[in-house]
Amino acid sequence: MRRDTRPPAVLTSGVYTSTARAARALGVSVSTIKRWVDDGVLPAHRTAGGHRKLFTQALRQRLLDGSLPDPVRDLHQVRRALLNDMTRRAGASRYALLDAYHAGVPIETLADDVVARVMRTIGQRWETGRADVCIEHRGTGQCLEAIYQIKQAVQARPALANRPLAVGGSPEGDPYLLANLLAEVLLIDAGWDVINLGPNTPLESFEYALATYHPRLLWLSISAPPQPRRQFIRAYAHLYAQAVRSGTAVAIGGRALTPSLRRDLACTMAGDRLRELKQFAATLSYRSPGEMRRAT
Repeated sequence: MRRDTRPPAVLTSGVYTSTARAARALGVSVSTIKRWVDDGVLPAHRTAGGHRKLFTQALRQRLLDGSLPDPVRDLHQVRRALLNDMTRRAGASRYALLDAYHAGVPIETLADDVVARVMRTIGQRWETGRADVCIEHRGTGQCLEAIYQIKQAVQARPALANRPLAVGGSPEGDPYLLANLLAEVLLIDAGWDVINLGPNTPLESFEYALATYHPRLLWLSISAPPQPRRQFIRAYAHLYAQAVRSGTAVAIGGRALTPSLRRDLACTMAGDRLRELKQFAATLSYRSPGEMRRAT
């Protein structure tokens, strides 16, 4: 169904329009309006206090000429585009992710409800002989390309002062890139500075990062079963003890974090979805290291 592009009555007067007023008029979230402003989709003036004031006439013109992104409400279409394009030479699947992002779909939704589900489907097809591993590799590459472009858009926004720092990655023997890149972009979007150590990082290197950078948050993505398991658990216990001493919160997750492994790993937070990491990070950004030591 085509969007009604007639300007709502609330957008017919005044030089400036607030983000809340624009969101109500267009039927989207305030965060979507802010993202459109930050990404250059909507022109706006920033007040001395950093508030976005949209130019009413420019917003009305965007509605009249139909140039505003169409919010993606059916994520099934995005998932289908990803799956279909992974077997085609042109490979336009990255545009499905980019279009969804610019239309206002949150990064955590793209991560949990699109990328993770599509890659899980491809993995299942490969395991049952219905797809070659090249499809999984190509799909990973296409998703990475799109997420890097989203990262550039997020980093182009004005940075806030006193941003908390997060450090993270995957342990040695875990080669997967996607989960860590998604966590990195998610946290940047949420107002954090991020050091992504990437895949296949020895736990000793995470200890070095704790001592060197003093982050507020350490995340560990476990997408491959750690081997040998007992050695990993011992090394992780040493890392976690250092994090407790430094007042750093530790969040763990990933598809290889089975219930039995989770029971053997002490942590501040364990989750299965990136939206859980975002919610948890929001509780940390207002707490001092001393408060974290007491809470961990």
